[in-house]
Amino acid sequence: MKELIIALVGQPNVGKSMLINSIADARLKVGNFSGVTVEKAEVRFVAQEHAIKIVDLPGTYSLNDYTQDERVTKEFLENEHYDLIINVVDATNLERNLYLTTQLLELGKKMIVALNMMDEAQKEGICIDHELLSSILGVPCVKVSAATKKGIGKLLNRTIDISNFPHEKSKLIYSDVVEEEIEKLSFFLTQKRYKTDLAYRDLVIKLLQENPKIYHKMHDEPIWLEFSPLLKESLEHLYLHHDTKDVSEIFAEERASFAKGAITEALTCKKSLSLNMTEKIDALLIHKFFGIPIFIFLMWALFQLTFALGSIPMDWIDAFFVSLGNYAKTIFGEGELGSMIADGAISGVGAVVMFLPNIVILFFGIALLETTGYMARVAFLLDGFFHRFGLHGKSFIPLVTGFGCSVPAYMSARTLKNDKDRLITLFIIGFMSCGAKLPVYVLFAGAFFSQQNAGNVLFIIYIAGAFIGLIAAKLLKKFVFKGVDEPFVMEMPKYRLPSLKLIWHTVVTKAIMYLKKAGTFILGASLLVWFASNYPKYPSIEESFAQKIEFAQSAEEKMALENEKAQQLLEKSFLGIIGKSTDAFFAPIGFDWKMTIALESGLAAKEVVVSTLGVLYALGSDVDEGNESLIAALQQQIPFASSVSFIIFVMFYLPCMAASIVFTKESGSYKYLFYLAIFTTVIAWTLAFVGYRVALLLN
Repeated sequence: MKELIIALVGQPNVGKSMLINSIADARLKVGNFSGVTVEKAEVRFVAQEHAIKIVDLPGTYSLNDYTQDERVTKEFLENEHYDLIINVVDATNLERNLYLTTQLLELGKKMIVALNMMDEAQKEGICIDHELLSSILGVPCVKVSAATKKGIGKLLNRTIDISNFPHEKSKLIYSDVVEEEIEKLSFFLTQKRYKTDLAYRDLVIKLLQENPKIYHKMHDEPIWLEFSPLLKESLEHLYLHHDTKDVSEIFAEERASFAKGAITEALTCKKSLSLNMTEKIDALLIHKFFGIPIFIFLMWALFQLTFALGSIPMDWIDAFFVSLGNYAKTIFGEGELGSMIADGAISGVGAVVMFLPNIVILFFGIALLETTGYMARVAFLLDGFFHRFGLHGKSFIPLVTGFGCSVPAYMSARTLKNDKDRLITLFIIGFMSCGAKLPVYVLFAGAFFSQQNAGNVLFIIYIAGAFIGLIAAKLLKKFVFKGVDEPFVMEMPKYRLPSLKLIWHTVVTKAIMYLKKAGTFILGASLLVWFASNYPKYPSIEESFAQKIEFAQSAEEKMALENEKAQQLLEKSFLGIIGKSTDAFFAPIGFDWKMTIALESGLAAKEVVVSTLGVLYALGSDVDEGNESLIAALQQQIPFASSVSFIIFVMFYLPCMAASIVFTKESGSYKYLFYLAIFTTVIAWTLAFVGYRVALLLN
């Protein structure tokens, strides 16, 4: 069986993800490119006696080296082994998309162009003569619609056919001036019978584009002495004609001209609406007065929905894990093993899984806004506002993603071309409260605020975190990462009906990632907390209380003694020792040693804060009764002012272990992680101190 490796390439928002999902169904495999955190999707399947592998490369507007996504795509296309390219283009924005197509044609690889979103193009009155366009480009062009799966089969068939046929040169041509120089230099190489794996035309084009690899190769060869003056003369001719010595600018102009010429020949519009649907919606959603209030309302509604709908299945999940813990104790007994499994593993993981409905609802809302094209509008809308705080308009995307999970948020920051813009964004992503912090917020909102106000409190927490993040960005821009602001340039995609399949894939992927944390980091941290809270053992304390409990005259007295024993054992445990050792640092913001330990355990994963509190406030037999018991314990032992301080500290301190690792990779140095730790700790402590004092005055 013949193996066929296909590189799937296209600009952002052309429907690549939907296309590969239409092809893949359940065969999609997601991972990362070697050495970097850029996500890649692979599809493997069998068709017409071919074992086909499709690699979905990161979306890129051009094959440049500005962003990590662009570098990964360019590196793969130039150095990795593959048989052909499927170039996905947006049929409704053909001219813009064909710029990348011209760059792909310059690679000299077998290629097929997938004209995606043809259903939308037809609705807009756009007619594309795909056969004429194929003739102009010199590569097959196939009309498809990933949303309706129309043309997918034909695309696969043409792809397999091309792989079996000899490679034909593309028909990419440049202006007369450039073509004249290509011909002159190619003729010289032909006369000299220069040996090369590339066609002379392709070799000359790369030399005119000042490709460093080709330059380095030919520089050490004898022909270079004769060829170099000719090449220099040709470049001078191009400089003179285009009035610039920047070859990248010269060929960018050449590609744009070719794309425009192709469009002129192959595309016609049957109708032209003075104001299409996208423009009508934009008139309201990106209005200079109404746009931001609408966005704030939508985010407020999303958080209200998250809290209201999520509370229903939370109770069911909570009850399930309580029952599971009790069942585990009946099997393994009330001893050390039973306690470790029930109180450590099941309780810790259950506290995380219980909040999965909230996380799913939040992810669903964000994915819905992204797939409709609204998120790009918000980025445009907020650009002017963001620049006041030293941020780029594109910073909005990773910041909003940070509300879901900091890990993909850090990864998405690579779309920022300027290093200083990217670093500022990376430093404040943690201020956008991720889904892992949501369990903590919900717990404390439910304990110290009424059910009617809990949603509003949650909304205020998220908005306040974002606002403080903007102020922090301003300070970083002014005192640390100084530099000139980069102008905002971003594509405005058309509004589209949300793809339920794509949303489902996104939500499921995020949910699985969340649950994996529950089964790895959080499970490990929960067991560590259990061990640290139960060891070392103090037989003298246990024997002393055993005698007192035996002679207790009532159930209430026994319960009080059990609670007192648990309290003393916790204070002398490893957790108690650690907590009391940092007590002086946290005492000014109203924390006791238990709250301190919960925060420190959250450095492993923020969800662990809840499970840690469950362990630390597990008094007597009520420890396994679930969330209601924990809420009651918090209400009894934590003052209101301390709860406010605790929430504020959770909002701003260092992200979890997994996010910190990704931050280090994206920032490029461990020193930035060290700076982030100091930066977030100082802000968290300072604001918690202010919040604590204000709450004391008001309470």
